[in-house]
Amino acid sequence: MAQALLITGTVGAGKTTVADAVGDALAGRRVPNAVIDLDWLRRAWPAPPSDPFHGRLTLLNLRAVAANHLAAGARRLVLAGVVESRAERRGHEEAVGVPLTVCRLRVGLPEVRRRLRARHAADPEGLAWHLNRSGELASILDASRVEDFVVDGAGALPPEIAARVIEGWRAAMA
Repeated sequence: MAQALLITGTVGAGKTTVADAVGDALAGRRVPNAVIDLDWLRRAWPAPPSDPFHGRLTLLNLRAVAANHLAAGARRLVLAGVVESRAERRGHEEAVGVPLTVCRLRVGLPEVRRRLRARHAADPEGLAWHLNRSGELASILDASRVEDFVVDGAGALPPEIAARVIEGWRAAMA
């Protein structure tokens, strides 16, 4: 049976990097999979004022992309993106059409901010927005508890973090 994993966390937590490493680990074990970065599914300008993060567009695109990957033989879908509420989580599970497990990557804000400063070194406006959003989003995620399990996203290489994510995913599916 196909399954999906959504890796969430604040901006700069390493969601996409770890999702890529999970996909690589699954491929290394010969598990048919697809990695989907939700940011790319929503990347369009302008966003409607009532939906500043293009949530509706994300779900429309996710429904199509997930269906295509599953039809092509993927048995595991690995998603990277932010889900801020239980309602958003349900929407993502409906969009992928298979059981969804959510892992939160937790990284301390000092480390997140260090990563963001490196990532946005040439973009002072983007850096300011992301630095502000990192703390705001961490608080939202702390309150909403959308995750099934948490993995420390700092202090290790992406393949090591991915191994912890896969272990947590297996335990959550059991």
